[in-house]
Amino acid sequence: MPKSAVTPTRMVLNQLKGRLRTASRGHKLLKDKRDEEMRQFMDIVRRNKVLREKVDEGLSGAFAAMSMASAVMSPEMLEQSLLYARQRMELDVSHKNIMSVNVPVYHFNNQSPDETGELPYGFAQTSGELDDALRRLYEVFNDMLELAEVEKTMQLLAEDIEKTRRRVNALEYVMIPELQENIRYITMKLAENESSTKVRLMKVKEMVLQEAHHYER
Repeated sequence: MPKSAVTPTRMVLNQLKGRLRTASRGHKLLKDKRDEEMRQFMDIVRRNKVLREKVDEGLSGAFAAMSMASAVMSPEMLEQSLLYARQRMELDVSHKNIMSVNVPVYHFNNQSPDETGELPYGFAQTSGELDDALRRLYEVFNDMLELAEVEKTMQLLAEDIEKTRRRVNALEYVMIPELQENIRYITMKLAENESSTKVRLMKVKEMVLQEAHHYER
């Protein structure tokens, strides 16, 4: 029996067949979208793994160099050396579209007041280890930014994949089977009505013949 009350008429049957065709096309398109999103998601997962390893390695080297600088410099001098930044960094955020999902694209803009370098201190009372630590940090910034972009993209894609999966399942296991069941039900009812109409017509014909020709079987 159909899951929803339907009127067994040919108009309703044609409407249900149209809805079934639309639902079937939508189901195919959503499945294709889900499969392509999964393919791109797996590519981004592999990219995320490479970036995370690179960032972990870069940060480990920077922290090790900073520990060396802390060992050879006094805390006061280390703090004084890093007190005033020489660079100003601005973060620009734009977006790109991946399978109807807007994902962020980050860009660092490094702005220095002059062209004498990146280090915010003089070299007289600082160590080479501090120079190395800051250089390593500067180098890993872009990788960290790309990693943040990739992980946000993964999150947004995963959410959209889950939404698409639920829609595919709703069409595949609920809507399409219900439409098919209703179509079978109406088709059966129409066939029964047609058979009943034929039987009544035959009875009427027989009665007319009997009355006109006094014919009896």
